[in-house]
Amino acid sequence: MKFPDNLKYTKDHEWILVEGNQATIGITDFAQGELGDIVYVDITAVGEALNKEAVFGTVEAVKTVSDLFLPVSGTVTEVNSALNDQPESVNQDPYGKGWMVKMTLSDPAEVESLMDAGAYKALIGH
Repeated sequence: MKFPDNLKYTKDHEWILVEGNQATIGITDFAQGELGDIVYVDITAVGEALNKEAVFGTVEAVKTVSDLFLPVSGTVTEVNSALNDQPESVNQDPYGKGWMVKMTLSDPAEVESLMDAGAYKALIGH
């Protein structure tokens, strides 16, 4: 299981890569493993300004449906449309091709409250 050091993590198992005031968000390797085979990703939040921890979509696996929560406040600017045809990308490459949304941060200071890789590993017992 991978936990890239350049990302921040949430207790809800989302990751965020921050570049200036732009961010890319997805679910962690741990989360995709717990969900199992992902068959559908539903994100309809493009253009919406949402607060930290707001639901921005759902991910559907064979056995369950799980909400997706924003790690920080901001406006969703892009959805990974490739997931419509290839939702399994989240299982195969959660930190690469399996990214879910890109957003513009409204309060970059919120990133400081997120976990680094070491803290996230401790949370999940790795």
